Amino acid sequence: MEEGKMAIGTLSEEVLNRLSKMLDNPTCGWRQLAKVLSEHPRFQCSEAELTSCSLQVLSAAGSPGRTLLALLADRSCPLDFLIHGLRKVDHQEAVQYLTTLAGETIRITMQPQSQQATMGSRVVLTCRATGPPGLCYQWFRGREEMGCTPELVLCPLASAHVGHYICRVNHGENCTFSQWAQVHLVHSAGSSCSSLFPGSASGLRIICQPQSQTLSEGNSLTMECKAEANPPAQYRWYSNMVEMPEHKTNLLKIPCVTTAHRGLYSCKVFNIYHEAWSDTAKVDIGETHTHHFYVPSTDKVALLIGNMNYLYHNQLCAPIADVHELANLLRQMDFKVVSLLDLNCQEMHSAVTEFLMLLDKGVYGLLYFAGHGYENYGNSFMVPIDAPASYTSEHCLCVQNILTRMQQKETGLNVFLLDMCRKRNPNDDVIVRPGLLKVTANIVFGYATCVDAEAYEVKESNDVSNGIFINFLKKRICEDEKVTVMLDRVAEDMGHCVITRGRQALELRSNLSERRSLTDQIQDAECSASFSARNLQWAVAHVLPKSKYLQFDCGVTVQLGFAAEFSNVMVIYTRILEKPKEIVSCSAQLTDFPQVINLKKSNQETLPEAGCLLLFSENLSSPEVPRLYTRICSLQRLRRELTFTVCLHYTYCNMDEEVEERKPVTVGKPLVSKLNLHEPQQPPVCSASASSSFSPDPFDVPECSYFSEGFPSVESDTSHTPLYDAQAGRESPVSMGSSRSTNIPEETDSPDYFDHPTPLVGRKSLPHSQVHDTNYKFSDMYNLHFH
Repeated sequence: MEEGKMAIGTLSEEVLNRLSKMLDNPTCGWRQLAKVLSEHPRFQCSEAELTSCSLQVLSAAGSPGRTLLALLADRSCPLDFLIHGLRKVDHQEAVQYLTTLAGETIRITMQPQSQQATMGSRVVLTCRATGPPGLCYQWFRGREEMGCTPELVLCPLASAHVGHYICRVNHGENCTFSQWAQVHLVHSAGSSCSSLFPGSASGLRIICQPQSQTLSEGNSLTMECKAEANPPAQYRWYSNMVEMPEHKTNLLKIPCVTTAHRGLYSCKVFNIYHEAWSDTAKVDIGETHTHHFYVPSTDKVALLIGNMNYLYHNQLCAPIADVHELANLLRQMDFKVVSLLDLNCQEMHSAVTEFLMLLDKGVYGLLYFAGHGYENYGNSFMVPIDAPASYTSEHCLCVQNILTRMQQKETGLNVFLLDMCRKRNPNDDVIVRPGLLKVTANIVFGYATCVDAEAYEVKESNDVSNGIFINFLKKRICEDEKVTVMLDRVAEDMGHCVITRGRQALELRSNLSERRSLTDQIQDAECSASFSARNLQWAVAHVLPKSKYLQFDCGVTVQLGFAAEFSNVMVIYTRILEKPKEIVSCSAQLTDFPQVINLKKSNQETLPEAGCLLLFSENLSSPEVPRLYTRICSLQRLRRELTFTVCLHYTYCNMDEEVEERKPVTVGKPLVSKLNLHEPQQPPVCSASASSSFSPDPFDVPECSYFSEGFPSVESDTSHTPLYDAQAGRESPVSMGSSRSTNIPEETDSPDYFDHPTPLVGRKSLPHSQVHDTNYKFSDMYNLHFH
């Protein structure tokens, strides 16, 4: 479209609705207009599109004319061409309406252009517009009004003229703004470098390099990097190519190291003229203790699913807290954790398939599910959020089938923690026959309740609380004990609780004969090719976009930060980093998100207002800086790259009108969206173990490698694209190991949680009711780990 021409897409909703009413008639309307406009190939409508327009009459609010205008707007049809078509079909009313409208609309036909010139020269900025007679022009540099003609002349050019300029064209109450133009001052050819940069650098040279070290857990780490530079150098330390923002001096000091501090360290040295990198130093951290009963594992992976927002069943409250807290505790024990909320049937199938791909010989696999469930004929079924009211095994996932497939991987330990009801489902008479289980000694089932019983949660109106099972489990799960011993202690704690006695009791089923603990160390992980492959596959689902810095024409700089609450839930925050002093009010808001994204609230001033109850602004970088938060759920349904728009609204101190600038942003496919869980997973290359005899179970999908189907290579996702800890404003390595000293759960004796009997809420099938048990709280997550 030629510059200055008005497009249909720029018309207001009011104008489009009025025009569509004029076109919704059979004799001189939208169909005749579509035929005339089809003379231009670009605006030709297909039969399917015309049929879509016709079908709008079946809806009370439908409009064929409005649908046609939307199609034309998508193709950037100029308003002049639309008027031309209306004249050909002799629609005089519409022609007169649009002609009058076009005459009253102010359109910029010549935008001012940025320029650079030498001191004392002549610079002319030009802005021209069309519209009603008597247009007025106003030029501004910041808050200062500079002129009132279409041409702004700066002569002789001086340093005071440097800056951003904008022109406002107005007629009465109607106005529009030009684009920004910047005036640069450049020095003449004879100017010396010293005149541009007084005190220019004499160089930068590193004279002391950091040295490799071998330490034990609990030791202190000290590294030094020193440079000679003019101006003086600044320092930034990096661990495994991830910036450590708290270390900004030439000395790196960590008073108490753990195995999480293993890796490669380097220092970036820089000033305004030069930049240099130190040598890379390797830090090895040895263990200060060994387990008395050591049971090796080749890796540890966990899939946590919490279903709350059911379409046809009671809504649940506790799974969000249960999954979040359990994920943090498992990470302390070096588990690779994928945590997901609110999955439909297809997404649950795909998520379990991805989980199975992470398993291998000797790997510890843990599956936790919180949501509605049932048990028929000894088989347990997890219910997706889209299961119909009278669901059967056809709509659910059979846990025993998953166990059979896990055994095919020769896993070292299989742990199932099922936080759901085990009542019989009267609608399901099908007897599911899973594949035969191997005779192994490595299976543990921890049921939150007994056979034919309910599992419960306590619903609180003003806080996030755990379900009964996780509230007791979280105090024991990190104990260095055999899994069955740990779960037995959880069962004893639950038995001492007054409000659960006689209602809910943990049931443990196990054939575990070896001393296997969730705290077991991973053996020879660094030299295992399969470990590296699993590391990559896990990392694919946990990559956050890097923080973005957007520079707007008015001189405002906006930061976009990202934090992961779950593997499929992300928080985006915007904050103003810099703004000219002439701007008195300024905010950056996000809009235009894809429809598949679950976005209940956006651009909120606090995380709780955005629906985020488990992250805290204090954990984000610079918490004192005002910002707006947007919480995005259901990332697993994102089919394309995540795109949205940043709208900057600002006001100058001498202007009443609010100015808006918009910038589109694309951040790729964050977190679990890369795995395409919304699609049936049928890759071309399958493992030999993919065959199965689970005919009654719709979950029976072959397991395959997805690296050949558009997944990033090892180089792109692990070596050069480390995971991003957006809350701390830094990157973090692909390795998921973390110190056990972080995120310590509350250590309170079990009976103290329930000093007074409290009415329970049926967690999975009974109606909710309000209770007020102030002792029953979700523990403070004061030191969060992010994906």
